[in-house]
Amino acid sequence: MAPTVSPITDRDVERVGEFLHAHLNGRLSAATWARAVQVPWSVDAPNHGFMLLDGNTVVGAYVAFYSERKIAERIERFCNLGAWCVLPEHRFYSLRLLNALLAQSGYHFTDLSPSGNTVPVNTRLRFELLDTRTALIPNLPWPSWPGRTVISSEPALLKSTLSGRDLEIYCDHAKANAARHVVLIRGRQSCYVIFRRDRRKKCPFLASILHVSNLELFHRTIKPFARYLLFRYGVLATLAELRIVGYRPSASILLRSARPRMFRSPHLASESIDYLYSELVCVAW
Repeated sequence: MAPTVSPITDRDVERVGEFLHAHLNGRLSAATWARAVQVPWSVDAPNHGFMLLDGNTVVGAYVAFYSERKIAERIERFCNLGAWCVLPEHRFYSLRLLNALLAQSGYHFTDLSPSGNTVPVNTRLRFELLDTRTALIPNLPWPSWPGRTVISSEPALLKSTLSGRDLEIYCDHAKANAARHVVLIRGRQSCYVIFRRDRRKKCPFLASILHVSNLELFHRTIKPFARYLLFRYGVLATLAELRIVGYRPSASILLRSARPRMFRSPHLASESIDYLYSELVCVAW
């Protein structure tokens, strides 16, 4: 008999985590997968994605991360498509999981880490590619002026420095598994940066920038920030998409090819799509 498609509810998260640990990425424990699926921000989510069941056995899963965002004074609902894994003997039914997600009305959909095979499928389903031109910034031990720039990942300083929307974003993401938080302070100005540890071609000593709150200050403090990532986190280089950081740093190398990221929306343009409230902040693969 054909497997059935069922929404992933709170009571299913543990066994879906076990499935993803066993069949998608064993570097993450089943418990880590389960925690990642349950987002730390407040949202009225209809499910955690959909799973494929053969009887009562999970044979496939497509995880989703939901959020509600205020854009141009309107509340917009997002569904970020996350990990997608189906056992080989059931691959014929893989698209049933994707179709179940996309059949949910009222959402903007993002796929921020599609595999090579997924990109043409998404394209046929009217997803668009984001501009992901990426600069690689070497994190060198640049000389610094003591006291000129304060850089910290301490939660107390982040909370006391950030305000308004920046503070809301920090509180929503403080417990996200993959998000790392840094505040840059120079004079009366501050910049809030979110990044994640990343790996390319099995090199785990990279960081990818996901959010920058103050582009002007970030541009002026890029070298102290790179130095901080090197000594504080052991990160050898930083990946910075130009659409996120606003420019190509002078000491960087523009990558020949960048990872694809995609979205589908009835009315939002690419400028309204960011990487917050997504798999990128929740899953530390």
